[in-house]
Amino acid sequence: MSWTLGRFLRGLAIGLLWLVLGAGAWARGPVPGTVDARELPPEARQVLAQIRQGGPFKHVRDGVTFYNRERLLPVRSRGYYTEYTVPTPGARNRGARRIVAGKGDTGDPATSGEYWYTADHYASFRRIQE
Repeated sequence: MSWTLGRFLRGLAIGLLWLVLGAGAWARGPVPGTVDARELPPEARQVLAQIRQGGPFKHVRDGVTFYNRERLLPVRSRGYYTEYTVPTPGARNRGARRIVAGKGDTGDPATSGEYWYTADHYASFRRIQE
């Protein structure tokens, strides 16, 4: 095998490897940033505690399915994520802040440990680190 053909095949193999690894990452979705739970606004810390306790929740839409249409969270099956309102002081409506919970290995948002915070109505997310 000539030196040029060997280089070509090596480059082709590396390119295919990157393609496969990159496609796998794309299928899982982007990895959001993180925020320490202690750095959340007090209202978000309270909602997080309510999620862990299984309620009660203030808003009728708390606990409904979050569909991840923006695909900013890891891609999971429909019904995997639920959303909860984080009250915004002074807001006349639900505001833009939410916590989204995944079901995790336990199948229950209360015990999953999978929580994301958005302060801008799903334009961005940060994984809550506990």
